[in-house]
Amino acid sequence: MELLATQSDSLTIIYGGVPPETGFGSFIQTDHSDAPIIWTLSEPYGAKDWWPCKQDLNDKADSLDLIVTTIAGNKVAGNGVLTAEETLPDGRIRFHWRHRHPINYYLVAFAVTNYIAFSETVPLPGTDVQVLNYVFPESFTGWQQDSPNIIPQMQLFSELFGEYPFADEKYGHAQFGWGGGMEHQTMSFMGGHWYELMAHELAHQWFGNMITCGSWEDIWLNEGFATYLQMLCYENLAPQYWLPVLQARRDLVISQPGGSVRVNDTTSVARIFDGRLTYAKGAFLLHMMRWVCGDEAFFAGVQAYLNDPALRNGSALTDEFVGHIEAASGVDLEGFMADWYHGEGYPTYQLQWAQDADGDVSVLLGQTVSHPSVSFFEMPVPVKFKNDASEQVVVLDHQSNGQIFQFNLPFQADSASIDPEVWLLSGQNIALKVPESAMGSARAVVFPNPTSSGAWLHLGPVIQGIAEIAVIDALGRVVRTAREVIAGMRVPLPVEGLSAGSYQVRARSDQGTIELRFVKQ
Repeated sequence: MELLATQSDSLTIIYGGVPPETGFGSFIQTDHSDAPIIWTLSEPYGAKDWWPCKQDLNDKADSLDLIVTTIAGNKVAGNGVLTAEETLPDGRIRFHWRHRHPINYYLVAFAVTNYIAFSETVPLPGTDVQVLNYVFPESFTGWQQDSPNIIPQMQLFSELFGEYPFADEKYGHAQFGWGGGMEHQTMSFMGGHWYELMAHELAHQWFGNMITCGSWEDIWLNEGFATYLQMLCYENLAPQYWLPVLQARRDLVISQPGGSVRVNDTTSVARIFDGRLTYAKGAFLLHMMRWVCGDEAFFAGVQAYLNDPALRNGSALTDEFVGHIEAASGVDLEGFMADWYHGEGYPTYQLQWAQDADGDVSVLLGQTVSHPSVSFFEMPVPVKFKNDASEQVVVLDHQSNGQIFQFNLPFQADSASIDPEVWLLSGQNIALKVPESAMGSARAVVFPNPTSSGAWLHLGPVIQGIAEIAVIDALGRVVRTAREVIAGMRVPLPVEGLSAGSYQVRARSDQGTIELRFVKQ
């Protein structure tokens, strides 16, 4: 039969069999405390293992009805609203879940076991949202104690990013036998009920569910956002943990020198869901974008992205998100994204500074990079100068290696620290106060001098590239050598184990040679 363009029809597909277990599980039949359980987990490619679907991130189903029959004593967790729970003549129970929002293939899910159900209510402006919890009987007490944490989390996300997208239906948690969580639309499956996991899966209802990444290459739009929102819970709801959480995520990313946020192998499930790159570095990309653009513009741009009628309830690519941030902030992020999304690695900063009696400060700022894919990270770098009574943060617009900055402080500082509030993804930064004489454009210096143990050879812009370092004793003998890449402005001086006395250090590169004297105590 031929259908006209204006005619509607329906198609019924009857299928059956034993689903395979691929990816993170797809379709699992197991048990907990001797009770049988079935649960699904389809991301990224497993939905086709258990239901006939179109696995296309850019083509969502407009609605869903999920009907599951099970034995008495069980409950079925699913997407949307439970419209019927019917006892059949043979004693089995039929559950009918109905969802009336667009939904991506991998977010369709159900789980069946002897759940105990309880609810929380989240008051939001203009509506109350039910949070329906399906929990194993052996876990009920602990989950019930932790469950109220979802209330301020949903209120915070609704304030920052717009009302919970499925407020007309519900949100929920269903316990399952996996170590993490999965953000199935309106009903996250949870391996535990800890604070950050609750926040992470809730955040996905905006970032990943309402707007889904249009390619697995862009999965950071799901996971980087969800990781950052779980961190924002600390900033806004438990600020005493904000800085330690930032430090922990930063340290995870810099634990290895390379890796991009962009997924370069979408055939690898492990690479798609790399915790260091997709999650932690993706979250830090957002954090640094917020730093570069400013809070007001960043959050306005994110809201514009979520409310874009071409993207809302659909899918998006990285460039579409970045375009909204650029429009809100007026900042060109092409170079930023080239470094932090496509590029690999991170910078480590080296700062020399000196201050005269009038308060005038000279700063020489350099950086080394952990991976050759990025030659230099152009970033605004915050530096805190302080003494016992006063402190001030100065933001240095770092555009070139060995860049010199000059400004005045209204107090005599005795220390400086780079990025004290952890806005940047950077390595083991060093800030060192040096004599005023070391800050001249053509001067180099050994500091400290005399030295009793470690010392640094500060070269400034005098020597760059690869330098051969030699330490020469008073008799003219070369007693130490080193070969250093001078990507910043200072290198360690090899003085360990030297006897006390006067020495000469010679640094030689293609740009020339410098020779300095120092004393080993």
